[in-house]
Amino acid sequence: MELKTKLAVLADAAKYDASCASSGGVARDSVGGRGIGSNEGTGICHSYAPDGRCISLLKILLTNYCQFDCLYCVNRATSNVQRARFTVDEVVHLTLDFYRRNCIEGLFLSSGIIRSPDYTMEQVVEVARRLREEHDFRGYIHLKTIPEAAPDLLARAGLYADRLSINIELPTVASLQSLAPEKDVGAIKRSMARLRVHIDEAKEARREVEAKPITVFGNAKPRRAEAPHFAAAGQSTQMIVGADATDDATILATSAQLYGSYDLKRVYYSAFSPIPHAAGNLPLKAPPLVREHRLYQADWLMRFYGFEAREITPAAGGGMLSLDEDPKMAWARAHPERFPIDLNRAPRELLLRVPGLGVKAVDRLLAARRIRRLRSDDLKRLHVPVKKVLPFVEMADHVPRGPAPAAPKRVPQQGALF
Repeated sequence: MELKTKLAVLADAAKYDASCASSGGVARDSVGGRGIGSNEGTGICHSYAPDGRCISLLKILLTNYCQFDCLYCVNRATSNVQRARFTVDEVVHLTLDFYRRNCIEGLFLSSGIIRSPDYTMEQVVEVARRLREEHDFRGYIHLKTIPEAAPDLLARAGLYADRLSINIELPTVASLQSLAPEKDVGAIKRSMARLRVHIDEAKEARREVEAKPITVFGNAKPRRAEAPHFAAAGQSTQMIVGADATDDATILATSAQLYGSYDLKRVYYSAFSPIPHAAGNLPLKAPPLVREHRLYQADWLMRFYGFEAREITPAAGGGMLSLDEDPKMAWARAHPERFPIDLNRAPRELLLRVPGLGVKAVDRLLAARRIRRLRSDDLKRLHVPVKKVLPFVEMADHVPRGPAPAAPKRVPQQGALF
């Protein structure tokens, strides 16, 4: 099979993996004639860093052959799809060639399982090793790891990759046993725990090295960290939404447990996409894409706004998030006794619960009110959605009149996905 055809097949096969962010890596570049590539700046997959930078990644599978027969996966063993497989040399060549053409700034590499988990993981790690050690590639590398692989292979992967991810796939053990019986839930959790230990140990080693000053010509200067990095951008995972009957409350509870137990950087949510020749116990239609969007919004509330998972899903909603409005607004409408909030006196944790106020806006309001009392015009200067905020706050020149207006009903257009 020609390399171009392999690329078409294996890039398309990788499109279902949503856990492909590129934030948090170690800053590296080829300035000064050393190495190839960079993981800084702007650069066939686009990921976005927290500061808004767009980073392009070559997103492919090493192979879409797979021994496992997960019912929700288009690449499962019994799926009637075109198969292809890259060699290690081909992936290395493609990555370097695309970088030199200014098409990418990094690599996202996953794979179906061939021969054995260990053999597959060895191939994936070898790609990263050759890029780093033989070609001095300094771009971003994200490796999808195989939880059933030997612990030493996972440890080696972290030495070359900026981020590692292990997909938990489904939010409950029962769903995983039903739709992917060959996957080992225990192995997934053990591998996540091992990665966390390695990441924590590497961070601690670097802190210890950085804390020891060196003396240069009699002057004490900070020592440049010499301890090796291990997956400096952390680990992430992905859950498929809508392939089973699990409600949003359970999904968010699982995410909260993953964040707390394994210190994950991100949990990604991927709306189930119906696949050809699907099993009878899978849904025939994809869930509304807005459901995936609401889960991401709810996930953001847990990570940055101090919400607990159990708070976010309404008691009257049957464990499901509202599709008509974002979960922060839905929570505010369900708790009128908590509002209005005095912008000039409320602590940060309460301000973060006001619909329309983001983390940066809240921090700016806190800084501004140290100087003078806040007024309505201050909200306009901060470019926050004033009409959204005003029903939930009071200030020196504003007291809301009555409850917040009811949420508008979502009216899907004909032919729309949601």
